[in-house]
Amino acid sequence: MQALEQEHLRVMLLDRRNRVMEIVDLYRGSVSSSQIRVGEIFREAVRKNASAIIVAHNHPSGDPTPSPDDVAVTRAILQAGKLLDVDVLDHLVIGQGCWVSLKERGLGFS
Repeated sequence: MQALEQEHLRVMLLDRRNRVMEIVDLYRGSVSSSQIRVGEIFREAVRKNASAIIVAHNHPSGDPTPSPDDVAVTRAILQAGKLLDVDVLDHLVIGQGCWVSLKERGLGFS
């Protein structure tokens, strides 16, 4: 994802043992943003009975520092996951040769 010129958001669908069932490419944005509808993040997870998801998106600038919007979206995703009984294990931001885990940094996860 680090080589993509536009922002992409992907969701990894995981089974009960946290094995990857499928990776879904949900959004393709511009070089600096992507509009995300939280409900769509869970559509395939619910359809395929995934137990958990990991959300990942890239920053085409190469800097994986999470933006305030990234943190706000993560909070919304976590709330939706609780309602749908789908665990959100992490939200990763991919940069040029590096990445940031919002969960590791405590951003949006409580």
